[in-house]
Amino acid sequence: MRNIEPDTLDQLIEDCTDLPEELRGEGRSLPAPRAARPWQVDEANYAQVADLDAYV
Repeated sequence: MRNIEPDTLDQLIEDCTDLPEELRGEGRSLPAPRAARPWQVDEANYAQVADLDAYV
């Protein structure tokens, strides 16, 4: 019986590179990364942590 599962990360990467072209998705470009929206902690979030002052 032959083990077909990769035992190392190198073997896993090698297995992934053997995928047929139609499964690789090449030719499709990824969307450009968007800027993260600014965020704030509001009172509702702040109230969820009991005894927060002990950690601040």
